Amino acid sequence: MVSNNHAAGNQVLSASAIISEKFAELKIALGELRGLKQGRINLVASTTAKYFGPRLLGTFRRKHPEIELALHITNQEGVLARLAKNQDDLYFTGRPPSDLDIELRPILENPLVVVAPSNHPLAGKTNIPLKELATEPFIFREAGSGTRLVIEQFLAENRVAVDIVIELSSNEAIKQAIAGGLGISVLSQHSLDLEAQNGLLTILNVEGFPIQRHWYVIYPSGKQLSVAAQTFLDFSIDRGKQIIEQFSTDLIPHRSLG
Repeated sequence: MVSNNHAAGNQVLSASAIISEKFAELKIALGELRGLKQGRINLVASTTAKYFGPRLLGTFRRKHPEIELALHITNQEGVLARLAKNQDDLYFTGRPPSDLDIELRPILENPLVVVAPSNHPLAGKTNIPLKELATEPFIFREAGSGTRLVIEQFLAENRVAVDIVIELSSNEAIKQAIAGGLGISVLSQHSLDLEAQNGLLTILNVEGFPIQRHWYVIYPSGKQLSVAAQTFLDFSIDRGKQIIEQFSTDLIPHRSLG
């Protein structure tokens, strides 16, 4: 009897979730029939996107104040887990999955650069051989980070092994560790805007860098986007680069960021 009650309870919960989802879809559909761009957009982004995502959302929100926005930041593994379950409207990533059927739209360049303390012996030098990185203490993001996966693949392809002295779970922690002289790292150039104001860090001119990547907005193939989500997607493609460049500081390689 207890087992039957448990099964019945699960069915009620499942049905309730479906009904709630259908009501939400109905609300959006009715709004769209009236020609309104309204509703709520749930966005998910991997960690580095926090440096440009809020800027993009802020500009979009001023243009479309009737649309509610929610941004969830996680690492690459978290993005792909939510994408696989189709839990959200749109996803920001710098490393689109190859094993999922998705729609993919590039919105912004994402150069990865070698970052060191401003007083580093290699600061100011040009065309530093990649093999010299093997003699440097390296700071890496945690396993599962999209940036780490790209760096590991790049180093493996060039047959360079580096000495990882510590793994940290955020770019902010890595930048503080670099400034404190713990080692060097590879970071998205978009993460360095604040350090451009204090001169603590420098971008090293290393052969093969920057590693040119892109940021994408992705979503499952066949997914029917709401008018609100489609409006945000179009806005990101059309205005994303312009908005980020407007906010970003000009970073000059081989000099202190200041």
